Amino acid sequence: MPRQYQGSIISKSPITPAGPYQCGAASGVWTIDQMVGWQKAGLWPTAGRSYGTVGIFALGCSGGSSTTRNKYTFSGCTNASATAATSASFGGSAAGNICVGIFALGFVGGASTCRNKYTYSGCVNSSATAASAASYLGAAAGNSTVGIFALGSVGGASTTRNKYIYSGDTNSIATSSSGQSIYGSAVGNSCAGIFALSRSGCGTVTSVRNKYTYSGDTNNNTTAASIASFGGAATGNATVGIFALGRNACAASIATRNKYTYVGDTNASATSASAAARCGSATGNSTVGIFALGNVCGVGASTTRNKYTYSGCVNASATASSAVSQNGSAASNGTTGVNV
Repeated sequence: MPRQYQGSIISKSPITPAGPYQCGAASGVWTIDQMVGWQKAGLWPTAGRSYGTVGIFALGCSGGSSTTRNKYTFSGCTNASATAATSASFGGSAAGNICVGIFALGFVGGASTCRNKYTYSGCVNSSATAASAASYLGAAAGNSTVGIFALGSVGGASTTRNKYIYSGDTNSIATSSSGQSIYGSAVGNSCAGIFALSRSGCGTVTSVRNKYTYSGDTNNNTTAASIASFGGAATGNATVGIFALGRNACAASIATRNKYTYVGDTNASATSASAAARCGSATGNSTVGIFALGNVCGVGASTTRNKYTYSGCVNASATASSAVSQNGSAASNGTTGVNV
C-alpha cells in the first residue's frame, strides 16, 4: 500500500521534523528523499548541532532568593535575560548536555528536591525529576548521558549523590562520596567528574577530591587541591578543570585557582581570579570558562565575572551579570568532549 503520510505515521496531520538541532525529533520512518527535503528546509535534526553556544547562570542570592537567570553567549561575550526558574532559590547546582541543563534549585524556603530542566532550543524551562532528598549547597558534573549530583546538605552535610539520566529524565542513587560534603564544586570530562568535597558536617575544611567514573559508577580519591577550601566553583573542557577555591580553612575569601589535568590526574596552580571571592558559579565551552565571582571580599554579592582562557591560562574581565549574585549555579551546552 502506498505511503500517504510523512514518516509513515498514519495521521490527519503530516509530521514535521523538529530540527535542525540535535535534540529535535523526526518521528517515524522516512525515505531518503523526504530526509533530504527537510535538510534543505533546515528542519532535519543534525547530530552535533546545538542552539548556539550559551551558558545559563542561575543568579541565586540577589538581594534574597531569586528566580533570575542570565544567558551568556560565548560568541560576542553578551549577557541577556534567560527564562526564569520555577521558584526563587539559592544554593543550587547544575549539570547538563548539549540539549538541556538540569538545575537543582537548592534552598526554596527550605531545603528542596526541586529540579528544573532548561532546554536551550527555545529557552524553555520546565520541571525535571526531583532529587532523592531535600537538599542544598551541593555540586554537580556530568557528560552527554548523565549528570551526577552531590546533594550537599541533607539535614547536614552528606555523602549522598544522585544520577540523573537525561534520556528519560530518570533519577536514581549514585555511588556515594568518600566523605561528607557541603559547599563543594565539581567539573569533569566525558569519562569522569572531579568533585571537591570542601567541608564536612562538623565544619572541617578539606582539600580532598573524588573522581567519579561514569562507566561503572565508581568513586575514588584523586589528587587533592593545593589547600583546604570551600565555597568554590569549577568549570573546564575535555582536558582540564579549573577550580576557584573560594574560602580557605580560616574562612577568608581567596583568589586562588587550581588547574586539574585529567590525563595523569595532576593538580597545579592556575591564574588567579581578579578578586578574592567565594560562593560563585561557573560554566564554559571548549575554549573559555566564565566565572561569576559571587561574594567579592570587601564588596559583597557582585555582578563581576571573569573569563578564563584555557590556552595560555589567561584571566580577563567578562560581561557582568544583570544583578548582584552569590550562591548561584550554571550549565552550558558548549563543552566539546564533555557535552557532545
